Amino acid sequence: QVQLVESGGGSVQPGGSLRLSCAASGSIFSINAVGWYRQAPGKQRELVARITSGGSTNYADSVKGRFTISRDNAKNTVYLLMNSLKPEDTAVYYCNGEVERLPKHYQDAYWGQGTQVTVSS
Repeated sequence: QVQLVESGGGSVQPGGSLRLSCAASGSIFSINAVGWYRQAPGKQRELVARITSGGSTNYADSVKGRFTISRDNAKNTVYLLMNSLKPEDTAVYYCNGEVERLPKHYQDAYWGQGTQVTVSS
């Protein structure tokens, strides 16, 4: 079985920073692309940032220049550094990873449970 667990959320004032972590555990052979998504109350879940196994990244226009996604393959962990946070960044943040599992190398997409980020003065 595979689990993705997010951490690092919390409450911060506008202009502040947070770093989210998404740690994968279980019978993992490799982790391919990983995306960070967010869902605000009453809104659809949206892709915030994505990183491939080779390290290529893409970002939603609303977070470009403020958020940075990175990965530590040795730790099976993906990070989302969020700077210059705005009230509109308030949401539950989820990670989604494409994981190749052992022993048969099947690939499935897994979601974490989410972590709340609140930006407010």
